[in-house]
Amino acid sequence: MTQRDLAVAMRVSQQTVGAWETGRAIPGSDTLGELADYFNVTTDYLLGRPEKKKEKQNVELTDDDIIMTYQGKELSDEDREIIKRLMNGK
Repeated sequence: MTQRDLAVAMRVSQQTVGAWETGRAIPGSDTLGELADYFNVTTDYLLGRPEKKKEKQNVELTDDDIIMTYQGKELSDEDREIIKRLMNGK
């Protein structure tokens, strides 16, 4: 596709498309949406943003998965047990 082809499709001048291409100008939000629709991509893709991260799923953690620290030092197993009892109200 040439700059002229895109300029016609977006109803702008060829110079405007050239400015977009070289970074001398940035399309406005309306034009950005039209460009995304034209190329069948998201505006995030056009802006160079990474894909949205998947939402975190609930994961069951075991004691082996958790490292508890206090002031940067790992807690002993005994301290971890005391904290667990306090959290569980036992």
